Amino acid sequence: MGNLTAPAAAAPAAIDASGAADGSAVLTLRGTWTVHGLARVPPLAPPPDARTLRLEAAPDLMLDTCGAAIVQQAIGRWRQAGITVDLDALPQPQRRLLDLVAQRALPRPQRHRAGFDPLRDLGRAAAAAFGELLALLAITGELALRGLPLLLRPWRLRWREVVTEIDAAGLRAVAIVGLLSFLIGMVMGYQAGATLATYGANTLIVNLVAIITLRELGPLLTAILVAGRTGSSYTAQIGTMRITEEVDALRALGLSPFEVLVLPKVMALLVALPLLALFSDVMGLAGGGIVAAIGYGVPFADYVARIPQVVGLKTLVLGLVKAPVFAVVIALVGCMQGLRVSGSAAAVGRATTVSVVQSIFLVIVIDAGFSILYNLMHL
Repeated sequence: MGNLTAPAAAAPAAIDASGAADGSAVLTLRGTWTVHGLARVPPLAPPPDARTLRLEAAPDLMLDTCGAAIVQQAIGRWRQAGITVDLDALPQPQRRLLDLVAQRALPRPQRHRAGFDPLRDLGRAAAAAFGELLALLAITGELALRGLPLLLRPWRLRWREVVTEIDAAGLRAVAIVGLLSFLIGMVMGYQAGATLATYGANTLIVNLVAIITLRELGPLLTAILVAGRTGSSYTAQIGTMRITEEVDALRALGLSPFEVLVLPKVMALLVALPLLALFSDVMGLAGGGIVAAIGYGVPFADYVARIPQVVGLKTLVLGLVKAPVFAVVIALVGCMQGLRVSGSAAAVGRATTVSVVQSIFLVIVIDAGFSILYNLMHL
């Protein structure tokens, strides 16, 4: 292996400068202007009053690309200062090297500190939100284009993957959904009872708990939990497959990533989320009933018997009809963000965060839209 140090006999880098009264100056480069001698390179500066500068090379000058980069940077500074630089006295090989370095040099990034401009920031945020909406509409259109024809040919669907996703998104989420719904039902029971007890209307606890749980809170709470638990896992799984090029491998095998990865997840959530919402309704009512029985003297049997008198099948259906819409949105947002991952593994984490935020935001917006629609329809 060759020695990477500079030869001992090589002269150190040096500069000879001379100036004339008419503003012309001459800089002569001497010694070793290479990577081995850059630690001792003197500062390149012409005489103070120089207006034209001629660059020359001594016979012992040794110049490589590192030294040429330093010289070229100095030439750029001189020309920006209005000094005319003449390179004709340099040998042809060294002029070529300086030209090559000048052509290959990367421009320095200009850092501009953006001032506070609320209108600009609002425009950028609106454009970004519009782009996300277009992407969601695109993947929704692809679902309609590819998914609906497959329903007419069910033998082409990957039922094993659908069952696996139902297990992951549904059965394994029963515990967390049931526990949180039960606790929220208890909280509503305490809050309703604390107010109604002052009027001696303890039995009306069931009215408040049942209507809110069946019509709004049960499906909404379930969708938010599923968005944070299952939607994020969809993004992380597909995003990791993008990083490891497994999605590209599916395309190379002639398989559609949409049919293999996205469609089973959408179908699984369409089955799992309404069932979880129904279970959430039951657990929420149970939590409110226990609080009513223990804290406010309403027997649990009377609480259960009063539920059909307060709410009917219509109230239950109006709540559960939201669940399939929530399921489609959560699954599509999670898969969409996963398919858009590119770069390093850090991009998976960012996409997962965006997926959860977008899913929860859209779920709440859609729930508000349903409430407005039900009010307009007098339901």
